[in-house]
Amino acid sequence: MDGDPWYHGGNLKAAMRIFPDAPLPWIDLSTGINPLPYPVGLLPESVWSRLPEPSDLAALEAAARVAYGVKAGRTLVAAPGTQSIIQWLPRLAPARRVGILGFTYGEHENSWRMAGSEVRCVDDPADLMQFDIGVVVNPNNPDGRIVPPDHLIQIAQALDRRGGLLIVDEAFIDMLDPGLSLAPELPISGAMVLRSFGKTYGLAGLRLGFAVTSPQLGRALRAALGSWAISGPAIELGRHALADEVWRAEMISKLRELGARLDGLLTGANFDVVGKTPLFRLARHDDAARWFERLARAGILTRPFLGRPVWLRFGLPVEEADWQRLATALAAN
Repeated sequence: MDGDPWYHGGNLKAAMRIFPDAPLPWIDLSTGINPLPYPVGLLPESVWSRLPEPSDLAALEAAARVAYGVKAGRTLVAAPGTQSIIQWLPRLAPARRVGILGFTYGEHENSWRMAGSEVRCVDDPADLMQFDIGVVVNPNNPDGRIVPPDHLIQIAQALDRRGGLLIVDEAFIDMLDPGLSLAPELPISGAMVLRSFGKTYGLAGLRLGFAVTSPQLGRALRAALGSWAISGPAIELGRHALADEVWRAEMISKLRELGARLDGLLTGANFDVVGKTPLFRLARHDDAARWFERLARAGILTRPFLGRPVWLRFGLPVEEADWQRLATALAAN
């Protein structure tokens, strides 16, 4: 499967071209995006017809500060998706040597390599202290590994003493215990936390994310993004969703139920569930490559991994018909 176009997840049209006889509609389990999106509802016409005011952006960022528990003295910057921040960071915080913890989301490595940095993956979080930049995806994508905040603070402080920076990507942390996030305990300097809106709220097409960081790096990021980086609809919807604690509490319970059901299907098909977050399961099988193709021919797209041929990542089905199709496909040994 080397060179195939679905290693980032979500490239459904490519799968449809390669498996043209698969039944429709496809079930896309490849992305790890919440399949139960926040209700958009009707937005005011003004969010489409006028440029956002600075006060609108400030209201969105204030809602995010509360939702993420960000303390005074730390800067929070809204961006059109965390991917845009990842691509800007090598220019805002140039580094010769970058350490990335473990097998993880590949765009961090890609962005730093494209900028000319020497990048090395490490297995021990403490090893990140020897680099100019350290990167931790927490919980990790795809295996759900968690590095406790107190360990991250130690790493950030060590890097800060050397003029370095720790970047903690918390894209999948929203539905977990808030005490696992570094955002509320972020040091004034030496660390940056990234938070994704679209994955948690099932609205990836909105393109909205946040960075929590030092005032100096926050100013640089805001200047790099430029004026009106966040659309009016994203500001309006993001502000309301981030303040909706009832929706979040109910969603945590729903995702827990869906995850348990998926665990049962996977173990019943002789997969080992080796990692998880509330939005996906990482499953191991000696014949994972064969299973990927078998599921694709059944119109079900999962997420394989270059360099980890025994892994598949499964997002969560929602509709009962989709659960039944997945159960039937997994039962076809």
